Amino acid sequence: MKEVALEGFAPVEGGRIYYEVRGEGPPLVLIHAGLWDGRIWDAQMDAFGSRYKVVRYDLRGFGRSDRLTASFSHRQDLADLMAFLGIESAALVACSIGGSLAIDFALERPGMIDALVLVAPGLSGDDTPDDDHTAGLVDQAEKALEAGDLVKAVDLQLQVWTPLQTDPDVDRRIREIAMENQHVDTLDWSLSRRLEPPAVGRLSEIRAPTLVMVGDRDAPVMETLVEKVVAGIPGARRVIISGADHLPNMRQPDVFNRHVLDFLDEALPRGG
Repeated sequence: MKEVALEGFAPVEGGRIYYEVRGEGPPLVLIHAGLWDGRIWDAQMDAFGSRYKVVRYDLRGFGRSDRLTASFSHRQDLADLMAFLGIESAALVACSIGGSLAIDFALERPGMIDALVLVAPGLSGDDTPDDDHTAGLVDQAEKALEAGDLVKAVDLQLQVWTPLQTDPDVDRRIREIAMENQHVDTLDWSLSRRLEPPAVGRLSEIRAPTLVMVGDRDAPVMETLVEKVVAGIPGARRVIISGADHLPNMRQPDVFNRHVLDFLDEALPRGG
């Protein structure tokens, strides 16, 4: 396996993706949720890096990665990043839209997946409606975006996904990273090539060991989505993290890390 920098930019189709690498061992790739970037995994890098070669990166359009300029695929970006780092297959720990990407990637490139940890995952092609409260906040956020008030739009989205106030420093960090990514709401996401057919109705094709995690205080729609994913992927397990919303890895990092490491130690014995 070739030597790579601990951080840098990987060339992908029509752009560059920012990444960081920590530790040695079986490869483990962390994929962030949609309002934020790879920094949401700060509490996981050292903990996971003690047993695995951990990679976190900013999705196209987020963080330090290039913005959208032409048609692209998040799945191809991930494949290109792994190839650049000399990784043939990896376990994925992925949150929210990152979870949706991980599922799509597992369907499109099953040979590149060793295990899946899906944290409050999205599901491509799913049409589960939001509850009335969430729908109201989303509508307000869309109106704020139309009016050009990106700060208000992000704050309203934070009310949906991360309403808990578990710790002032964590609360501040969650909002800070989201605000630094407020531009993502202005990007042309029609440039992103979707998986066809989408993951809905195809979950039974996934054969990788799978753990699905969700906070007990997440948005109500996540309960339905998690049930669908757990029921659809053969052998999938579910873990509910108490005292956590959409980012259990930040709200309850010690509990989160223990569950993930215990699962991976079983799913990937060579990592123990």
